[in-house]
Amino acid sequence: MDRPYKVYYYISTSGENPFSDFLDQLSSQQQAKILRIFSNIKVYGLLSILPHIKKLSGTPLWEIRILGKDNIRILYVCPLKEMVIVLHGFVKKKQKTPAQEIGIALQRYKEWSSRVVKS
Repeated sequence: MDRPYKVYYYISTSGENPFSDFLDQLSSQQQAKILRIFSNIKVYGLLSILPHIKKLSGTPLWEIRILGKDNIRILYVCPLKEMVIVLHGFVKKKQKTPAQEIGIALQRYKEWSSRVVKS
């Protein structure tokens, strides 16, 4: 394995951290599952969580799937090698990932990208 991965939470221009807010709403057990996956990514890379990730076709987004009764989805991008930016999290209630949830993540990625290009 090369360098360790870095996992960042998207921060809005107003300083809000929507993923952290989402995490705070979950049970401690759900939080532990998510943080354990992030820890594995940091130490072992994305391949270490392979059964839990899926590319969202037609977008730059990837999805971490926390299955079982929780059915939590975390949308992220990898703009650089060994870099994960967590954009959005939600509890999935339907079979198909709602377009609204994908839209939120895409908007955050677009906004983040425009800030990075400017700096």
